[in-house]
Amino acid sequence: MDRRSFLMTPGLFTAREAMSWQGANDRINLAVVGVRGRGRDHIAGFVQAPNTQVRAVCDIDQANVERAQAHAQKLGGTAPAGFADYRKLLEDKSIHAVSLATPNHWHALGAVWAIQAGKDVYAEKPVSHNVREGRVLVEAARKYKRIVQAGHQSRSTPHKIEAMRLLREGIIGRVYVAKGYCYKRRLSIGHSPDGPVPVGVDYDAWLGPAPQRPFNPNRFHYNWHWFWDYGNGDIGNQGVHEMDICRWGLNLDGLPRRVSSSGGKFVYQDDQETPNTQTAVFDYGAVQIQFEVRGLITHPDGALALRGNNTIGNTFYGADGYLSIDANGYQVFAGEKQELVKEVKLSEGIWDTQPHFNNFIAAVRSRRVEDLTCDIEQGHLSAALCHLANISYRTGRTLRFDPAKETFPGEEAANKLLTREYRAPYTLPDPA
Repeated sequence: MDRRSFLMTPGLFTAREAMSWQGANDRINLAVVGVRGRGRDHIAGFVQAPNTQVRAVCDIDQANVERAQAHAQKLGGTAPAGFADYRKLLEDKSIHAVSLATPNHWHALGAVWAIQAGKDVYAEKPVSHNVREGRVLVEAARKYKRIVQAGHQSRSTPHKIEAMRLLREGIIGRVYVAKGYCYKRRLSIGHSPDGPVPVGVDYDAWLGPAPQRPFNPNRFHYNWHWFWDYGNGDIGNQGVHEMDICRWGLNLDGLPRRVSSSGGKFVYQDDQETPNTQTAVFDYGAVQIQFEVRGLITHPDGALALRGNNTIGNTFYGADGYLSIDANGYQVFAGEKQELVKEVKLSEGIWDTQPHFNNFIAAVRSRRVEDLTCDIEQGHLSAALCHLANISYRTGRTLRFDPAKETFPGEEAANKLLTREYRAPYTLPDPA
């Protein structure tokens, strides 16, 4: 059996094999995949998680693998195994869970492969590159009974949990609008010619399901966020966190009936494809989500104070006042005089991701999806909002949407953007 057949074989791992971590002093062996940037945070977090060992690291760049091994050893005392081939890692039955910090176009595919191989998954945001991927990922998690956490760490952050509770309790009355802010200063990426693939990089594996194109450094490390083949712009990068908080605060467990988005790539003349300025409105009937992306010099626009050149947060508007929140605290203003009635300020430098990693590990042990603070379906819905906004932006149209079918009625061009053409053999398995 070749590796591709291995990955496509349903039920290859028995329930007993998939739960093998329940021996050996209850230790969970975890692999981190994609270890250049965010993946190093995953290593640091899971090294600190209760009775968890970072057993392996995987990356398409051999230099990243070696640096990650040294990083993990420095933090935890044990050097993890190194893998260049993700499929080979998935064959290792000693690995119980996989944490994915790859580029966006690999998130859902990597997660579904891991699920089929009997692994639980921590999936970085956005959990998908397109809407169909997200739904397939949810279906796979349910079919194979895997624990899959979406990387929206706000859901495990105490002051944000408290603020959402206050909204439910009516501190600002009936909430009718949630606004998300992604004002994150981004400099121009300029122009870069195609060139040779760096030594030690498996570029074909990096491309994965994306179309074959020559290597270009401007489409590689981090800047891949600004190209449609790999990323989703800042609305699907930083913005998806705030999009998730909008849904959370409004207590929405579905998708909207209409979406409208416009904007553009202003000021810069460079290689970037995605907009650096974008506005999106999501119509749910009784409530609405509004969202803004600004990568250029800006101001807070009613959010909590601008921090450096960035405003990242949310404001909820209710019949009796409004609540603004970001990573450093929240404020509640009420009444016609808009008086400050509650304020929480946190110290600078608090890392909000550790509780989310710990929550994932706890749910892996309990085998209870309901123990997750952000199950994969919540991650899918929040990512889907970003994808819907981008589809409206790219088609230049306000679009009606069918939340039950997750399609645009009568909109052929828009429906094509709900998925992608997958480059063999990196095709997305359909668990249905």
